[in-house]
Amino acid sequence: MAETEPTRAGFAAIIGAPNAGKSTLVNALVGRKVSIVTPKVQTTRFQVRGVMMRGAAQVVLVDTPGVFDPRRRLDRAMVAAAWEGATDADVIVHVVDAAAQAKGTGRTLEDVERVIDGLRRHDLKAILVLNKIDLIQRGQLLAIAQGLHETGVYGDVFMISASQGDRIGDLADALVEAMPDSPFLYPEDQIADLPQRMLAAEVTREKLYLRVHDELPYALTVETESWKPLKDGSIRIEQTIYVEREGHKPIILGKNGQTVKWIGKAAREELEAELECKVHLFLFVKVRPNWGEDRARFSALGLDFDA
Repeated sequence: MAETEPTRAGFAAIIGAPNAGKSTLVNALVGRKVSIVTPKVQTTRFQVRGVMMRGAAQVVLVDTPGVFDPRRRLDRAMVAAAWEGATDADVIVHVVDAAAQAKGTGRTLEDVERVIDGLRRHDLKAILVLNKIDLIQRGQLLAIAQGLHETGVYGDVFMISASQGDRIGDLADALVEAMPDSPFLYPEDQIADLPQRMLAAEVTREKLYLRVHDELPYALTVETESWKPLKDGSIRIEQTIYVEREGHKPIILGKNGQTVKWIGKAAREELEAELECKVHLFLFVKVRPNWGEDRARFSALGLDFDA
């Protein structure tokens, strides 16, 4: 790209109810995985920034935690982080699970209304993205789009399937148009601003949820305790999986340690692909009662303990 060519750059906050597909959308727009995706809701705990390059424009995608009814301190901090990302952004994208919306029951409708109320309260306009359109009939989809657009908090409406990559291009173009004239905020070859140690912890946490999401509550966290490059070009990584109760340890370890071995193997293989080198990953499981009330843990995640 010529140095004299004008450039655009800015931030796009991706908000929505838990499990609406925000992380999947961010990964699709970036073209690489920058945020974990699991069947369990509320897995994004802090703002993960992915960088989308499109011609002479750079869009920094802020994948925020889901907006839901907070009950615990960690929940309140996550919701506060979501709205912080929204209010600071150049454009807001509200992702709605269209298939869940069509069913019209449960927490999904409440969480969507909660986002709409928040947009009104903060006097914000958003782009509405109806996701998972491959799982819904067209007539239902159009009715949902009309109903939500009539709330008055949306400008444009896009209908996509983030997991299939359908109709992502038009949304990407709209995000570019919303960016102000600016030099690039990140190097052109950088896809995320998540530190490698934190990325490694997130990868392992994703594998944990994929393997034991039916049995394990949210009360766990993963910390990268050691990151040591070795002479042969490989990396030795030591991580600790912290749980709140002694009874949670056997769930993660599994019979004869088979569950934690699977988690470690899956995490190691993904890290090797991302880091493009051999990884020696060692996992330890420890009990830390009430870690969700530990101020230091919130600071490590970039969350406000007092939210």
